[in-house]
Amino acid sequence: MANPIRILAFSGSARRESLNKKLLAVAVMAVRAAGGEVTLVDLTDLPLPLYHGDLEDAEGLPANAVKLIELIKSHPALLIASPEYNSMFTPLLKNTIDWCTRGDDNPFVGKVAAVVSASPGQFGGVRSMKLAQQLLLQLGCHVVPAQCFLPKAHEAFDDNGALKEARNQKAVETLAQQLVLTAAKLSV
Repeated sequence: MANPIRILAFSGSARRESLNKKLLAVAVMAVRAAGGEVTLVDLTDLPLPLYHGDLEDAEGLPANAVKLIELIKSHPALLIASPEYNSMFTPLLKNTIDWCTRGDDNPFVGKVAAVVSASPGQFGGVRSMKLAQQLLLQLGCHVVPAQCFLPKAHEAFDDNGALKEARNQKAVETLAQQLVLTAAKLSV
């Protein structure tokens, strides 16, 4: 691509050895191979307090929320890894999104988004992925239809962090291509 699409990527997990961060790393490589330019953010580096309206009224938006909002605004597309806690997305992901919608305008409107999810369980985080997609749609994102969830994720990666099974890699590549192509079409 002459002007690569800028994509902001982050995971809703704070764990160092997160399976979702591993899947996100594979997806980031696939997005770059598809012609996208990725900014990878670790939410651990931008901590936010638990959202509370009284805190916001007293102190305004936290500096890290302002930084995240600016990052979202400066990227036409998002790539999000959504871990699954008790069949839901994580409090970290929800809290981050909640703070980012508290600015003067909703930075998610019109963004193209893709969601991946990994879990050691048999459903691969599909419930979390679907809930995150639903939330992003509600916030005004165009969510790509490709599905990328990884069951038994604790067994899915080799020692170098690559996916062992070709079908899982293909799902990641398909999602990455849809994200880049859709964002490119909508950015014209």
